Amino acid sequence: MPDDFTFATLLKISAELESAEIGKVIHCKSIQIGFVSDTIVANSLMSMYGFSMKWVREVVARVHKVFNEIAIHSVYLEEPDKSIVLTWNKGDPLPPRKAFVIAFLNGKSNLMIIDLESDQITSHEIYQGSGYPMLTFDDMRFATQAPLTNPEFIKIIAERGVRLSDLTCSPLAVGWYGENEEGRRLVKVQCYSNEGTINFYMRPIEGLTVTVDVDNREILRISHTGRGIPIPAATDTDYRHVAKNKPEEMMKPLNPISIEQPKGPSFSVEGHMVRWANWEFHLKPDPRAGVIISRAVVHDSNTGRTKRVMYKGFSSELFVPYMDPAEAWYFKTYMDAGEYGMGLTAMSLVPLNDCPRNAYYMDGVFTATDGKPYVQSNMMCVFERYAGDIGWRHSETPISGMEIREARPKVTLVVRMAASVGNYDYILDWEFQTDGLIRVKVGLSGMLMVKGTHLQNLNQMEKAERDAMTGPLVSENVIGVVHDHYVTFHLDMDIDGADNSFVKVNLEKEETSPGESPRKSYLKVKREVAQTEKEAQVKLKLYDPAEFHVVNHGKRSRLGNPAGYKVVPGGTAASLLDHTDPPQFRASFTNNQIWVTPYNKSEQWAGGLLVWQSKGEDTLAVWSERDRPIDNKDIVLWYTLGFHHIPCQEDFPIMPTVSSSFDLKPVNFFEKNPILRSSPNVEEDLPFCRATASV
Repeated sequence: MPDDFTFATLLKISAELESAEIGKVIHCKSIQIGFVSDTIVANSLMSMYGFSMKWVREVVARVHKVFNEIAIHSVYLEEPDKSIVLTWNKGDPLPPRKAFVIAFLNGKSNLMIIDLESDQITSHEIYQGSGYPMLTFDDMRFATQAPLTNPEFIKIIAERGVRLSDLTCSPLAVGWYGENEEGRRLVKVQCYSNEGTINFYMRPIEGLTVTVDVDNREILRISHTGRGIPIPAATDTDYRHVAKNKPEEMMKPLNPISIEQPKGPSFSVEGHMVRWANWEFHLKPDPRAGVIISRAVVHDSNTGRTKRVMYKGFSSELFVPYMDPAEAWYFKTYMDAGEYGMGLTAMSLVPLNDCPRNAYYMDGVFTATDGKPYVQSNMMCVFERYAGDIGWRHSETPISGMEIREARPKVTLVVRMAASVGNYDYILDWEFQTDGLIRVKVGLSGMLMVKGTHLQNLNQMEKAERDAMTGPLVSENVIGVVHDHYVTFHLDMDIDGADNSFVKVNLEKEETSPGESPRKSYLKVKREVAQTEKEAQVKLKLYDPAEFHVVNHGKRSRLGNPAGYKVVPGGTAASLLDHTDPPQFRASFTNNQIWVTPYNKSEQWAGGLLVWQSKGEDTLAVWSERDRPIDNKDIVLWYTLGFHHIPCQEDFPIMPTVSSSFDLKPVNFFEKNPILRSSPNVEEDLPFCRATASV
């Protein structure tokens, strides 16, 4: 790239540019200039990240007169203020283009904003709080390789009967557990034997933990508490289709299933703008959140208006605490988004298995530690789904004298990403429905994080010993440690405009007066508009039912009801950890299932901007202590979806997917059923297949 090549140059030439190759690292599929999202960007992978990453590093290096010492942890396009985005119209000049850079330099976290037109750092802040940027691949690579030349570690491995050539090690974030861990970036390394299997997670070298200082490139401590605990056998741990299986153990194969679309998909993707049915939204890959949905609007066919629904939505943080206080386990309380990055760990999706036929795939382009861009290919897919569900229906019984059989199929649009954060795989779906509903679904699969044990059968144990276990026995010598998963979503709802309110719609029991009715009691709706943040904090309770609405009191239906959306919780879980427990203090954003905050551009990450080894002083719970006004304001809804996971034998050697979801559902947003006039399926529209031979 020429020295004088700036992002401004890109903007001038990209309208004519159809394809390009820069440094043989990234191939640009297409570039279109225009307003497309919460960030005003050129619609291409390279314009989002690739063109400017290496150049950003060079700007930083030039200013600080260093080069190799810089570690670039993140490069994002700095979003314009929301007010600028909402008032921008096609044809208007683009706002100044800026990059937000998180770099680690001289032992400090540097937060910088770089003007991409002037090549200048316009803002430079040394982060003063606790916590560090996400682990880089270089950090993890060094941490996992450091023990391999340590004589003490090599001796322990030999004593455990494992060859170095059969060793696989994992870099584990350490959380925060006291001042002795401050002032340096630490990683704890644990290892497995991969002899005889690719599923090394099921063969832990229990109790062996190496603490590595990745800044000073040294091993600080080796803890070995697992002497005498055997390494579980490799038998039946391979989960691949190519693994040699006994014929009698094979499941009877299913006939292939595919949704055919003879006229092609009904959605279109232009750059990163997705249009389908009555929906339009922007889709962006993000190194930390994975998927960001923004500027979601829906067309109301009854009024002819296009209405705003959500300015920006994404998974803000994932908290995964394991429930074992032992030396080798207590620190396993991960923040997967802020420590590892959901986008950075999103591997390529598998066609026909992760996503069906006719899916559209989208790449991500992220930055390596040296500032060079790289492609995370096929990290997201977009597809239409029809699983035989019903959009609406009604049939009249013969007693009415009417011959009515009306039904409509439910076809939905899904945006999917799967992040492989070490042993666990997280499947995130954003599903858009034609009736205005958005369903957010999280699936868990992959491998358990297991604990080695001398036990092979519960019959070996007394009750007291069984009660002391921190998880069930899922295979011989393998304990599946109990743990939780919490996914907190940032949902910047703009219901037909930015000024919204949060309303608790409570269902309360009313008792009838003597002689009033044969009924003794009934339920009555009582609405409560939250005035401040604390009034909007919600812990879900089965016997204290309520609905939770975000409404626009300034936009009312013909009947006078405010336009609104409600969050509809699905199956979920709440953290039972003590609020003063260090991991729960860091993850205090999971203390409630619902929070509401006034919009603040800097408040996006529920666990704080820098999470790795943070103490928890920059979290959603801390921000909400200010108890700011939220009525008739630009507000953000935060929702936490939770799982308690008590492992079982069916989770071995790889877990069948378990999932849960929540809905964002319109309430008085439309004048009537928005899919009333949708068309039914008819045979003539569908492909006709005939068997060419019979058996």
